[in-house]
Amino acid sequence: MSGGWQGSDRKARLPKGWHKIRARILARDPICKLCGVRPSTHCDHIVAKTDDHSDAGLQGVCGPCHDQKSSAEGNAAPRAKPGRRRPQEPHPGLR
Repeated sequence: MSGGWQGSDRKARLPKGWHKIRARILARDPICKLCGVRPSTHCDHIVAKTDDHSDAGLQGVCGPCHDQKSSAEGNAAPRAKPGRRRPQEPHPGLR
């Protein structure tokens, strides 16, 4: 797990009244929609990295399922390759 909101602007992108939306989703989905066993404690965006805050775009999930889903989504995301900071130098034995 990433350790919270560090390095993310996700919290800033949540709509006004998010706590009410979250409470409504958790009341609608009292049991985790992914495992169907544990109580829902997280309000999860069904499609990752979207700002779809509609009831149809959200689901109640338990903590372990949320962590697993978020980790899988993060691992599947393309990563930018770091660029070189300086031009490549010729090999010293080939000068």
